[in-house]
Amino acid sequence: MRERTGMAPFPPPPCTPHTPNLMNTTLPLRSLLPLLAAVALAVAATTTTTGCDSLLDTEPSQSISEERALSSPQNVEAALSGAYNALSNADLYGGQIFMNADLMADNGEVFWDGTYEQPAQFWNKNLFVNNAFVADEWNEAYETINIANNVLSALDQFEDEERRTRVEGEARFLRGLMYFELVRLFAKPYDAVDPSAALGVPIVLEPTRSISDEDNVERASMDVVYEQVTADLEAAREQLGSSANKYVADTYVASAVLSRVHLTRDEYEAAARAADRVIASGDFSLMETFAGAFNNGSAVAEYVFAVPITTQDGVNELNTFYGSGSQSDPNGGRGDISITDEHVALYGDGDARGNFFYIDESDGDARRTSKWKGDESTGADIPVIRLAEMYLTRAEGNFRAGTEIGAAPIADINRIRDRAGADSLDASNLTAERIFEERKLELMFEGHLLHDLQRTERSVGSIPYDANALLYPIPQREMDANPSLTQNPGYGS
Repeated sequence: MRERTGMAPFPPPPCTPHTPNLMNTTLPLRSLLPLLAAVALAVAATTTTTGCDSLLDTEPSQSISEERALSSPQNVEAALSGAYNALSNADLYGGQIFMNADLMADNGEVFWDGTYEQPAQFWNKNLFVNNAFVADEWNEAYETINIANNVLSALDQFEDEERRTRVEGEARFLRGLMYFELVRLFAKPYDAVDPSAALGVPIVLEPTRSISDEDNVERASMDVVYEQVTADLEAAREQLGSSANKYVADTYVASAVLSRVHLTRDEYEAAARAADRVIASGDFSLMETFAGAFNNGSAVAEYVFAVPITTQDGVNELNTFYGSGSQSDPNGGRGDISITDEHVALYGDGDARGNFFYIDESDGDARRTSKWKGDESTGADIPVIRLAEMYLTRAEGNFRAGTEIGAAPIADINRIRDRAGADSLDASNLTAERIFEERKLELMFEGHLLHDLQRTERSVGSIPYDANALLYPIPQREMDANPSLTQNPGYGS
């Protein structure tokens, strides 16, 4: 695994003290944030200021002062690594945030056959306010935000302006990224409401290190949240350069996420321009085959941003739930999600994407996606953003805006279809519906479907795109701890 240039390795070195899994506690986020920050910052301090032999002599992680934890550029950079570690947690880009949304978006194309009640609630569109998977996504996202805020509060530790600018850009990227994920899941679809009045999520821009009534932050409007998301991501785009390390943010990763934000807000020309910037950079290239974009260790030139999974580090929850349930399969998982005939029928003859499935003999004739088979010998990173998405976004943005930034929409669509071995389309047959279908065929099981359905105002079966049933509840323990919060409609007061 590559190391983060100029800072602590990602993940932390073996001598790092064990960080407790605070997400399994019953504490609400309001109580967790100071402890989470203390642990993350303490880990940063001990990994950069002490050797392994002297760890027992350090202050307890829960009581270490922020002055010490952020007392040097090295410590601040190590804390930034802690934010990336939080991002790669199983509840976020380790896979569950994608899987949960895909189960919520399903209309008979996958089948949940697992024993876990929490994922079943997503699949049934019947979430409870105490759903642990929902709470974990909320908590991990705000943990990442709080670490980023701590890093941003300590920028005066840097005398090297270039180093300071890079750290600031990465921290702002991580904060903006998490607020974008939160507002898409815990707020109504952007087009379904007046975003200047509709509730988004709480915005916290300063470190949370102690608890008082002042920490009872109410939910900001959706517009305020999206403005913060855009400001953070645009700052990151300007402050960061290009990096060969696909596990960290750089200027093109920021542009890629901005393309998603612009699509969500119907800013189609801006979406096309942001995606074009990524494509035109030349830093990324489509794999020769569709299959080559998955289960290929770390050698995937198509990945714009990814979470590292190796045989030593990381948990791929997509493999856990989508993978074969066979105990004899070294790359297997739980076999909880199978793919139905209805989905496979969507692919045309010769389309390699329609053959990217396998039969799990350990479970009768259950069909699994091959995207998350994993590879026991090399590991298999989880792509957060693939270059293929950028081609599809540029195509949609240009089509809806009536522009040809970088390429004509039909050229981008056929670029993706040609790679899959599917027949090329004629420009006269290209419609918004066809572009939506191409996104689905290419990006299925990667966490896009719910968001694409909602931003294009498509129902999930008989459930309208803006129904309360497709909206995540604010976790009950957050409601109990913070009287300033307002629960989402359909979940009580």
